[in-house]
Amino acid sequence: MRAPAKPTRTPSLTRKLGIIGGLGSLAGGDLFFKLVKSRAVLADQGRYHFLFEQHPFKDILLPLDRVANMTSRKFYVFQVCQSFEIAGVDAIMLPCFASHTFREEIQDELGIPILDMMAALSEHIRHVAEPGSTLGVLASDYVRHAGLFERYLGADFKLVYPAGQDQSAMMEAMYGVDGIKDGHIDGVPLEGVYQACLSLQSQGANLIVPGMTELSLVAADLQRRGVKLLDMNEIYAAAATLSGHQPSRPPFKLGIVGGVGPAATVDFMAKVVRHTPAGRDQDHIKMVVEQNPQIPDRTANLLFHEADPTMAMYATCKRLESSGANAIAIPCNTAHAFVERIQAYLQVPIINMLNETIEAIAEQYGSGKTIGLLATSGTVQSQVYHDAARLAGLQLITPGFDYQEMIMDAIYGERGIKAGFTDGICKDQLLLVAEHLCELGADVLILGCTELPLVLSHCDDFKLREHTVALVDPTTILAIRCVHLALQY
Repeated sequence: MRAPAKPTRTPSLTRKLGIIGGLGSLAGGDLFFKLVKSRAVLADQGRYHFLFEQHPFKDILLPLDRVANMTSRKFYVFQVCQSFEIAGVDAIMLPCFASHTFREEIQDELGIPILDMMAALSEHIRHVAEPGSTLGVLASDYVRHAGLFERYLGADFKLVYPAGQDQSAMMEAMYGVDGIKDGHIDGVPLEGVYQACLSLQSQGANLIVPGMTELSLVAADLQRRGVKLLDMNEIYAAAATLSGHQPSRPPFKLGIVGGVGPAATVDFMAKVVRHTPAGRDQDHIKMVVEQNPQIPDRTANLLFHEADPTMAMYATCKRLESSGANAIAIPCNTAHAFVERIQAYLQVPIINMLNETIEAIAEQYGSGKTIGLLATSGTVQSQVYHDAARLAGLQLITPGFDYQEMIMDAIYGERGIKAGFTDGICKDQLLLVAEHLCELGADVLILGCTELPLVLSHCDDFKLREHTVALVDPTTILAIRCVHLALQY
């Protein structure tokens, strides 16, 4: 089957970075200053654009002790990241070690990368320190006990932390009244950090690694005293301006235009789940659905020129696009009469269910087969299936007038599928039409309305009263195609 065109993003000469400054005003400001004066930015000032968000985090004054609750911090970081994503930044800088303990959780919900501060620090350390050497870590109680540094550095280096009293003194120097976080970067607070550094040196550390971004404010003073303390903000700024940086992509996300109709949407999602090879919940595909039953009826527009659904469909697709969808599925056959006019105005592809269905039939049953179409009168009149079949070299036939009326009643009637019925008169009507199409020579029948598979199932050898015929469910074909795209992503 033909793959839909993948959206392309025109390469930009500019690099737009969003900086979350509200988790520490002074440290955030220091990072911004070091970004602006970094070698890469000074060499090409027109390339880099910075958005600095200084809206303060409401719990900023709470110390990061061992049992600090991260919930409000997580929500704050996500909200700022989301605003940056809407603003069109290329990547986000998160100058906060505590927030890097949950960076992956936020990253999974975004379509743009949060630059990994710990990865930048680790790479720098591997250039300046011998494997197996001892590193002294100055980190908050929370970060220390979260094991953040062990995760990134523990396999290659021996990590030591300040002894109990020195750790407490450092926490007070950083978070206490008149501490470094409040802008008091000399005197007693500076001495508290210096004593913690001496504690680390006494344990054999010849390189001091920062685990609090505010340490960049005093790094130069401590270096002048002979302490080999790394400046995290300088390292992070340099990493962010590397032209060759290629961040990892977020996982594939499928956007679904739902509500056309509502039960068919749920049926389609179940088919995506059923056809996904997965051994656990996390192996399944991300889906974002807008269940919008208020989209005007597609058949009524095509047959009787009632309300045009194009705008509502387009707006729904744009919201899915804004939600980070990599591709869009519309589990409604008749809606595909409007897809061509919408696609040109989207940055992500709509997977054309009708084209995929025709190609699947040609591939599985051969080009010499006659195809019978069970669909709404709007789909039949729009000729969308006819056009796709013609391009594939297949013959497509439709029911006679009375039989076509039976299909419409089976779908829209008082005891029809859209009214919640999946057995009784609606099923009997569909079986009569199926027999009729077989008598006209159909070898394969397309269940060309997404309500029909709620009554009749995808099957290679469906037995009617007088005939045996293949039933093809386009929503099953679409679901399989979506799964295939996600696995290829």
